[in-house]
Amino acid sequence: MTSKLVGERREHTELAVIPPSISREEAGTGRVGAVAYPYRVYEAKVTIERPFMSERTDRFVASVDRSRRLVVRADGVPDAEEMEIEDVLVLPTELSPEQSRAKARESVLQWTLRRYSLNDAPKIEFVRDVDAYKLFWLVERPEGDGIVDSVRGTEDPLRE
Repeated sequence: MTSKLVGERREHTELAVIPPSISREEAGTGRVGAVAYPYRVYEAKVTIERPFMSERTDRFVASVDRSRRLVVRADGVPDAEEMEIEDVLVLPTELSPEQSRAKARESVLQWTLRRYSLNDAPKIEFVRDVDAYKLFWLVERPEGDGIVDSVRGTEDPLRE
C-alpha cells in the first residue's frame, strides 16, 4: 500500500500526534497502514487599533501542513500526545519553523482582512504553537483501498 509514497517507513516509532478519534483497529479489519503528516498549529492573537475607539482583539488558529505546504483554519489548538506507532510512513517536513510561521502569519492577515475593515496593519502575536503529526489510516477494502482521517473519521478512496 505505501510502496509509492515518499517518506521514511518506520517499523516502530514514538511521535507527538494529534489524538485520533478513530483508532487503527476501528478503521478496518485486515491490513491497516499508517501515514503521519507533520503539522504545526499556531494560536494567533490579532490586535486591531481603531481611531477614537478602544482596540479590538480577535483570535485565529492556523494549522500548517508542513508536508503539503498549506494552511487551514482550525477550531482550536490540539493537545499533542506521545504515541507509539507500528508500521508507519512518516512524511518529510518541507517547511522550516520560520517558513511555517511566515505562512501562518500571512493566512492570519488574510483572514483578518476578510473579517474587518482596517485603517492600519494589525498586530499579530503568536501566543501558542504545537508541533504534532496527524495520522491517516490506509485501509485495504474489497471494493478498493481507502484512506481514513484519524481525527475527523472521514474516509476517501485511495487514488493512484
